[in-house]
Amino acid sequence: MGEHDDTVNYPSLRTRAIESLLVEKGILASDAVDRVVSTYEEDIGPLNGARVVARAWSDGEYKTRLLENATGAIAELGISGMQGENMVALENTSEVHNVVVCTLCSCYPWPVLGLPPYWYKSPEYRARVVVEPRAVLEELGLELDDSQELRVWDSSADIRYMVLPERPAGTDDLSEEELTELVTRDSMIGVARAGTS
Repeated sequence: MGEHDDTVNYPSLRTRAIESLLVEKGILASDAVDRVVSTYEEDIGPLNGARVVARAWSDGEYKTRLLENATGAIAELGISGMQGENMVALENTSEVHNVVVCTLCSCYPWPVLGLPPYWYKSPEYRARVVVEPRAVLEELGLELDDSQELRVWDSSADIRYMVLPERPAGTDDLSEEELTELVTRDSMIGVARAGTS
């Protein structure tokens, strides 16, 4: 192996090495990391964000509060925490589509959206989505109408964004719980439509 091998995931190797040392020294139980990851993947998010979206789709007054003060509206549902302060909700419509990125690192609202997808943290996504957002979205499986305005929002340590996706057609009779099942993490980042993966 040369000085730098692009096929090796050094952060992943370091993470596993640190975890092994913590388990070996008795500081961390072997299944503790798995429990934390599972909690963020299945319990904390993106289910939290999906609940926010479903409530906004079901309750016009809540939607207004969400768009005016996302942090406060999200807190109404008992969702808060580090990385979830100073939230802004961006509404996708048939005229405007929003997508979120963090160009500097990977600022991301963990309490609302759960674990960030691997591609969100990648230098390629962070660089390209601001320069050629339509191409990036197409590569991720989302084609937008040419007439639809596309806005790219750059999250930071000071402000984090979530997308309020368009409500899928034909869902007027669904309950809030059923609507929650249509919302994906990717739709709340803006790289997919709700009701799709």
